[in-house]
Amino acid sequence: MSTRGFPEEEYRDRVARAQAAMETAGLAALLLTTEPEIRYFSGFLTRFWESPSRPWFLVLPATGDPVAVIPSIGAALMGRGWVKDIRTWPAPDPEDDGVSLLTDTLRELAADGPVGLPSGPETHLRMPLDDFRRVEAAAISFTDDHGVVAQLRAVKSEAEIAKISRACTIAGKAFARIGEVARIGQPMEAVFRGFQALLLEEGADWVPYLAGGAGPLGYADVISPAGPAPLCEGDVLMLDTGAVRDGYFCDFDRNFALGRADPRAHAAWARLLEATEAAREAAQPGARACDLWRAMADLVGGGESAGRLGHGLGMQLTEGLSITAKDRTVLEPGMVITLEPGIETAPGLVLVHEENIVIRDGSAEALSPWSNGALPVIG
Repeated sequence: MSTRGFPEEEYRDRVARAQAAMETAGLAALLLTTEPEIRYFSGFLTRFWESPSRPWFLVLPATGDPVAVIPSIGAALMGRGWVKDIRTWPAPDPEDDGVSLLTDTLRELAADGPVGLPSGPETHLRMPLDDFRRVEAAAISFTDDHGVVAQLRAVKSEAEIAKISRACTIAGKAFARIGEVARIGQPMEAVFRGFQALLLEEGADWVPYLAGGAGPLGYADVISPAGPAPLCEGDVLMLDTGAVRDGYFCDFDRNFALGRADPRAHAAWARLLEATEAAREAAQPGARACDLWRAMADLVGGGESAGRLGHGLGMQLTEGLSITAKDRTVLEPGMVITLEPGIETAPGLVLVHEENIVIRDGSAEALSPWSNGALPVIG
């Protein structure tokens, strides 16, 4: 049985590395307002973030432990973790929704310098702009966090990698049972519901993301929700899942032929496997994200219009680097990424394939159960 959460030492190591980077950047504190940023340092895991009614804050000072400034409804759960300084207010409060409490905390912990806010790609400020301006007006100086949080989260610890691997194993077991829920004549929406049930049966905590498509030579896009159209003989069915186990995502897809497949679909499938393997071989420390893109794009075609052929993975379905022609992020051991080549099979139709890997000192390690051989056939 896998262990839930992390030991306190994992969080203390994250804090220590963040504070060393903060010292270099001249930051007196970090202000964190989003779910992954707060959870990264505190371990605070809850689906309650689905409600946008309340803001949540975690302040990481230049020295010492983080301080949680949160709605009182979260005090009990936060108190079961390692963060002990928990300051609360009865939220939501339309007159003062944590503004005074946050301001007082920042004055106490960051009196001597600027407060860093994650401000790069994929970040947002999860509090009302007017409330943020009230904090600023109280003589709190804010600046960019200089990429401190993003750089820390990009390289996963072995404990984090184990959780992503566990999520991949769960999805792999669900995909192995696809014949239980997908068959000729089955409506796509029923396939989606059935596959989510398989993921939960195999141990996923929840399934925030599931997309797919089906057609004789592929599908028009890779983000569609399900509809009532039934699967037909000769279709290629693709399901792409982002299932969560203990707060960490897997993100890979699988393709299946229904009864039979057009020879062009088989040929495209073989080319996708070749492209994925080429990217895996290129995925070594020191290589750049754009190098992996080139390894795949040279095989699947499309030039720069091929778009993103993979991305970072972790506490979020997509995070960090993008495997594009212009992303020059240098790969480091411990980075977890997806490889996601796509190939056009007919005008307006594509097949895509996705795997999950972790960068190691030598060859990259597969985290998803690696696909090989012929296009799998159902029925």
